[in-house]
Amino acid sequence: MTDDSRNDRIRLGEWEFDVVVAGRDDGVPIVLLHGFPESAASWRPVTPRLVDAGLRVLAPNQRGYSPGARPSRVEDYRIGELVGDVVGLLDAYGLESAHLVGHDWGAAVAWHVAGLRPERVRSLTAVSVPHTAAFGWALREDADQQRRSGYIGLLRQEGKAEEVLLEDDSRRLRAMFGDGPDPALVDEHVRLLSQPGALTAATNWYRAMTREFGELAPVRVPTTYVWSTADPALGPAAAQRCGEFVDAPYRYVVLDGASHWIPEERPDALADAILARVAQA
Repeated sequence: MTDDSRNDRIRLGEWEFDVVVAGRDDGVPIVLLHGFPESAASWRPVTPRLVDAGLRVLAPNQRGYSPGARPSRVEDYRIGELVGDVVGLLDAYGLESAHLVGHDWGAAVAWHVAGLRPERVRSLTAVSVPHTAAFGWALREDADQQRRSGYIGLLRQEGKAEEVLLEDDSRRLRAMFGDGPDPALVDEHVRLLSQPGALTAATNWYRAMTREFGELAPVRVPTTYVWSTADPALGPAAAQRCGEFVDAPYRYVVLDGASHWIPEERPDALADAILARVAQA
């Protein structure tokens, strides 16, 4: 497998984003959006398979994770701003559209890009987090999902979340990953989030959540949703309803026994799902 990549820095308005780019410049473009508390490095295990298939990978460190794109106001992390970053990324690379993949919070952003700007999305592969209307329904109606999402209350507390997660050499932040991902990747994620202001920015995504997050209309681009049965944060109720919010070709992939950290833990299975969606689109 090939593993060539470079690190770009692109300016979108007043912010500068770090982007990992891999594959030929004339390859079919695919954008990979990481989740919390990760970084673009989470896609490193998946990228070689995508590049070998002829794709050109663009994996940004998103708003708050890139040192040059770390605004201090909570409202700067609302979903509309995050969607604008992805559209701006496509514009910066001269792309009319691209395939889109997102994990965790990256999946939430990807659902909204697909829903609000479908002309820019060739296909969508969402990992772990289902369509946000399905997730919002589960938060309201499903006791199991309510228990699983109890941690969100902590992350929305300004100052408290950072204190708890970073104390004792980031012991609790590291513990969030369990035994699934490569420890070297976990170290890379933790180093980024240990930078001044980085964890505050990353948790501001949670603090900026509003009702519009769960009021997204059904998406109309070809979509694959990948869910894992051992995910402690995302239960089956919303996962099973996800397809109700896709008005396009849809595939639901279940990875038995996998934890939440699918890109790092099951990169080949995820690459298979992504490449199948790209081929069908």
